[in-house]
Amino acid sequence: MNKKDKILIIGAGLCGSLLALRLAQRGYKVEVYESRPDLRKVDISAGRSINLALSDRGLKALRLCGMEEKAREICIPMFGRLMHDKEGKTFSSNYSGRENEYINSISRGDLNAILLDEAEKHENVNIYFNKKCKKVDIEKNIAHFKDYQTKEEFPVIADVIFGADGAGSSLRKSYISERKFLFSYSQNYLNHGYKELEIPANKQGNHQISKDHLHIWPRGDFMLIALPNMDGSFTVTLFLSYNEGEFNFENLTSEEKITEFFEKEFPDALSLIPNIKEEFINNPTGPLGTIKCSPWSYQNKTLLMGDAAHAIVPFYGQGMNASFEDVFVLDEILNHFERSREIFDWKTVFKVYQKTRKKDTDAIADLAIDNFHEMKDHVANPLFKEKRKIEMDLEKHFPTQYFSKYSLVTFNENIGYNAAMEKGRAQDKALLNLISGDDISTSLDMTKEELEIVLKKIIKETNEILKEDKIAGL
Repeated sequence: MNKKDKILIIGAGLCGSLLALRLAQRGYKVEVYESRPDLRKVDISAGRSINLALSDRGLKALRLCGMEEKAREICIPMFGRLMHDKEGKTFSSNYSGRENEYINSISRGDLNAILLDEAEKHENVNIYFNKKCKKVDIEKNIAHFKDYQTKEEFPVIADVIFGADGAGSSLRKSYISERKFLFSYSQNYLNHGYKELEIPANKQGNHQISKDHLHIWPRGDFMLIALPNMDGSFTVTLFLSYNEGEFNFENLTSEEKITEFFEKEFPDALSLIPNIKEEFINNPTGPLGTIKCSPWSYQNKTLLMGDAAHAIVPFYGQGMNASFEDVFVLDEILNHFERSREIFDWKTVFKVYQKTRKKDTDAIADLAIDNFHEMKDHVANPLFKEKRKIEMDLEKHFPTQYFSKYSLVTFNENIGYNAAMEKGRAQDKALLNLISGDDISTSLDMTKEELEIVLKKIIKETNEILKEDKIAGL
């Protein structure tokens, strides 16, 4: 491999634009083809995931490309969850007991735009919009496109093709359809979909509810969440079953039924969404699915990245962060081979990349499903509240010794998702065992000395659980 290789990236979304920028910074010639119009010129986000949660892993990758500060300028910090019950009462739960650990609400479109702007500053980058990839000839390394404006179909030949074209990836579909090699693929959907709504800013242009939190209305089998936007509004997302329960997407078809649903389940939210009926009827209902596949590459010619390789449900707020971390990991591998001065090719790089990355992307997919159940139900459970209180106190008093599972995943950028999952799950089990066994009293605030005893017990039992899990092959 050499810097003269022509690199084709399919997809100019968040992963594709960051990948293009980083490869350009490394001196490669990059061409990017995107099926949608240029989002900097046309609004294409209505009703579709317009804001996301940016945290440490994503910031690490942005820092690598010199984009962290620009991204922070368009972020709103969220320090914890604010839960809303049916009576309109709220209680908060911080994400961490340590100071200055928070996640950020950021506009998908705004972040994508600054990455595209930065990538286009490089002479060795060309980005083409309205060019839909129809299929990829993975033997000849030819991607076939259709221009949405001219209707012309044309081929693009490249030395290396990256599929960063999301959950519906054309490159991944070509892996399946061409049957040139053994390719494993699974796509599993929840029986829940999502619909986006909006809480507008007030007349002064300010947020109507706290902008310092991610708001959750947990209702057991479904939930509503809200993330703040820079313009004073909130993006509200309803997660609801397609066809189960008293209320579901299939039976919420009339204005009367929609109003009844929100009046019963989310009365305080309903008062903040003036266009609820219009938005509910007109905004699309999106599916929630997990994609796992293997291998991600074919020979030394193609590689899947981001959602194309490992789409996940959004409940850990890690989809974008995981895709950005893909770019970081690939860059580290390139650095390793360049420093070693070994003779290497893209095939070697891609093989090491998948071996390094696959277990972590599988882990965050599983964690995201776990967090779905936690957010819609467990956050309102008294036992869960006890557990979170102890975790916050432990992190506050022993900030370098205790990290909750959420903190391991979200705020520890140097720990892989898989290691975070294994330790976090064992730790959760150890803490819940102590609570349920009355080894810990949560009725009163514990002193630091009492908490230190609890910490030692948790560490001891966590290590025992990890050892047992390893023996059992879990």
